[in-house]
Amino acid sequence: MLDRVRKAYGRFRDAMRARSRPDGEGRPGKESRGGGKRTHNLFEAAAAYVSACAEDDQDRIDEAAGWVSPEALSFGVNELACRAVIALARERDESPRTVARELLGLPPA
Repeated sequence: MLDRVRKAYGRFRDAMRARSRPDGEGRPGKESRGGGKRTHNLFEAAAAYVSACAEDDQDRIDEAAGWVSPEALSFGVNELACRAVIALARERDESPRTVARELLGLPPA
């Protein structure tokens, strides 16, 4: 009996979390080919983590940080930063160094 209550509460909690996110990220029941709960890769974690940081959403920050190891998250965030700076530099027709310094509010080198 207690197991049924726990399972029902777990499904309710997951449904409420999914409903509270407008993008539907992390919806319960999203499954992988193996039939278990879907796992996230480090790039998904990095994208979710950085976007949550930009929006100052601590719940989503904590959730994304739990998807992968801290080392993997750090690598993913670094890769995302590199790709973003390169894309922005191409868009502005400037060097990645100039764009990175500008984004951080540093004086031109």
